[in-house]
Amino acid sequence: MTGKPRGERHIGLLNGFAAYGMWGLVPLFWPLLKPAGAVEILAHRMVWSLVFVGAALLVLRRWAWAGELLRQPRKLALITVAAAVITVNWGLYIWAVNSGHVVEASLGYFINPLVTIAMGVLLLKERLRPVQWAAVGTGCAAVVVLTIGYGRPPWISLCLAFSFATYGLVKKKVGLGGIESLAAETAIQFLPALAFLVWLSARGGSTFTGEGAGHAALLASAGIVTALPLVCFGAAAIRVPLSTIGLLQYSTPVLQFLLGIFYFHEEMPPERWAGFALVWLALTLLTWDALRAARRASRTLTSEINVPSTTRATGTVSAARNAESVASGPDPVDARP
Repeated sequence: MTGKPRGERHIGLLNGFAAYGMWGLVPLFWPLLKPAGAVEILAHRMVWSLVFVGAALLVLRRWAWAGELLRQPRKLALITVAAAVITVNWGLYIWAVNSGHVVEASLGYFINPLVTIAMGVLLLKERLRPVQWAAVGTGCAAVVVLTIGYGRPPWISLCLAFSFATYGLVKKKVGLGGIESLAAETAIQFLPALAFLVWLSARGGSTFTGEGAGHAALLASAGIVTALPLVCFGAAAIRVPLSTIGLLQYSTPVLQFLLGIFYFHEEMPPERWAGFALVWLALTLLTWDALRAARRASRTLTSEINVPSTTRATGTVSAARNAESVASGPDPVDARP
């Protein structure tokens, strides 16, 4: 990645900021689709996302993966699971934003890396470094404080975080690129979503045709809002280091949090500030530990250059594994609320 020209890196950074900026500002979009309810908005998002992503793949002529996927039942089953989980995530997020819970929704994406780590320990038997354990413990304390602050468990945040972490875990096993994966997932979602919209229209409950051309255009643009940030992310991912992308992903919940407080004027009593402060402390620990581990892995790889080939191969594999363990959060390509 260091061999990339400076201009290419700048283009990559601009695309990265654009992608995560659009994801961070998306709470401004969903209220524009009222009076449509969350389920109708979700269905339109599924249908129009497939339309726009399919058009992009036609332009790029990237369809070879589809035939390969259809010949692999296990991967197809995993994509189906991913589609089901992201349906829950998308639907809950749209409902949360349009119901006045933007800050609590942003918390879900703040704690997502911590939930991902916990799932890695519980499901994949991964071993954590001491600082990672401290971060997870701090995150658990934050949930307790926020439960006191809200007077209930922050269930919106927890559901968003666990559904997104599950989605990321399944996606890692599928191994498809972001645009291809979105196309496959929305292809699975398409028929149920379209059937729901037809049923809703037959009952006279659809807002697509009853609220004017502007409203219909906004509902259709849900596909662009879903697909465009992913295209920008793809342009960034091939031009800047993954570590940079990993840091940029935190800008999304930060923007959502700021919108919730300063634009939507949601309440933040002291108990909630204390809970969020603990979450931010946990993420600071996590980021510091990840960067430190990445530097160590880089030094180990560099030191292998001057050792005998057999030892070099063994050390390089070990360093590579350590470097892989640095990614303590979700795959940044999955960050699309």
